[in-house]
Amino acid sequence: MKLTKMTCQGFRGLSDLAFFPGPGINLLYGANAQGKTSVLEAILYAATARSHRSSNDSELVCHGTEEFHIYLEAETARRPLFIEAHWWKKAKRFKVNGIAQSRLSDLLGHLCIVFFSPDDISLVKGGAAVRRLFMDMELSQLNMPYLRALQQYRQALRQRNEMLKQIHCDEELLELWEAQLVTQGSILMAERAAYVAELSAIASPLYSRIVEAEELEISYCPDITDAQEFASVLARSRKTDQQRRTTGRGPHRDDMDILISGRSARVFGSQGQQKSAALIVKLAEVALVRARIQDYPLILLDEATAELDTERTGRLFEALPEEAQVLITTAQPALLPESVRDGSRIFHLEEGRLEKARA
Repeated sequence: MKLTKMTCQGFRGLSDLAFFPGPGINLLYGANAQGKTSVLEAILYAATARSHRSSNDSELVCHGTEEFHIYLEAETARRPLFIEAHWWKKAKRFKVNGIAQSRLSDLLGHLCIVFFSPDDISLVKGGAAVRRLFMDMELSQLNMPYLRALQQYRQALRQRNEMLKQIHCDEELLELWEAQLVTQGSILMAERAAYVAELSAIASPLYSRIVEAEELEISYCPDITDAQEFASVLARSRKTDQQRRTTGRGPHRDDMDILISGRSARVFGSQGQQKSAALIVKLAEVALVRARIQDYPLILLDEATAELDTERTGRLFEALPEEAQVLITTAQPALLPESVRDGSRIFHLEEGRLEKARA
């Protein structure tokens, strides 16, 4: 997948912007708070209907305006791709190849993106909800049956939770929603287990090659270890759940753990190890996407080399597939390997305005 054009108006602090990235590495440089991250954020938003920095879309609108518009053109292994993202009158609307998307979830999977930002250290050191969101977002881009199962699981979970809040709970109806939780939840558990095992097999040698001669492992940590026991666990938990008025067990409580030399990086890893591990997980995701859909995702790296020494930075870029398109932001381009600077299409950002510095 390769992005060939992006335009946006009214997004964050960006001026009306037209961006024409080339294949390979595209370097966006400029001082801090000039709009580099916002360019990547706009691409992510158009492709996934979400921002990595805010859950409130009104915060994405440029000060003094009431709407924003993003337009992407891309090439994929299957077809040309055109995505329109609009936010106005406090509502978001999307089109893919001219067709309005009635559900935001329908947007996922058209343009696969692997995004890394400094905040992604939370993938290692944050709470379980961060890692569940990572699994759900990545799998939803790659696996439509997973996305459908996730949507149906969440609906059944909402219904069961509503029933648990009632003084007189209809046991038969409760059992019907629990059956839905078991059916859809079992799909989630199986797909997450396979995904994490595949991701771990890719990430382990990458970590040893780029970061340290240590073993990295990613482990799936399901809340219910045996899917065959899911129904009975829900039945046994019913009284406790009614007291707490929420469903306490199930895949919505799942987690995954990232281990270095057999120890949890979340608990025992240094800040540097945690950031490196998060970056390696994202690089492993690139290879996993390629294996699953026979096309590389668009790689967005926001200040990915910050806090990495020169040697590790060089190894990072050596690990990037030559066939993949990469957009990387940096405030210090001089610290990047000379081979990267010489082989990149370079753009400069200042006060939200983008100019091509060199093709």
